[in-house]
Amino acid sequence: MVHLRFGVVLAPHASSGSKRGSNSDALARMLPIFRLGLGGPLGSGLQWMSWISLTDALSAMLFILDNPSLAGPVNLTAPNPVTNADFTRVLARQLHRPAALTVPPVALRVALGEMADDALLSSARAYPARLITAGFKFAHSTLEHALASTLSPKR
Repeated sequence: MVHLRFGVVLAPHASSGSKRGSNSDALARMLPIFRLGLGGPLGSGLQWMSWISLTDALSAMLFILDNPSLAGPVNLTAPNPVTNADFTRVLARQLHRPAALTVPPVALRVALGEMADDALLSSARAYPARLITAGFKFAHSTLEHALASTLSPKR
């Protein structure tokens, strides 16, 4: 049996089945703020963010199903976690917007409830060692590439 441990899944829209505050809708909830030029580091910005593109998350799950030798906990994260400050910089650059405002933790808690602590202010520097050892190849191993792909208009 495999126990999937997800990082923040980079998807531009929250899925209809995701619960409010889940890792799968974090980016979707940040995008409107960043598009208005009001984004910035959350809290200190020093907290680690382990992320994965939606494409890689789905591919990794299929890979795991095809590899019965994988068992136990498996991190579904990209191999390059970033700090929140770095995530903010890259997202702002992709959207061609400034991101100079620091968002205090109390403001996040008022606006987002427990999602603030669970997904945005907590620190997780997970590495997908088991996936990599098993031979999984990431389509988006860098945040720049993942966000460019995620935010590009679909044809």
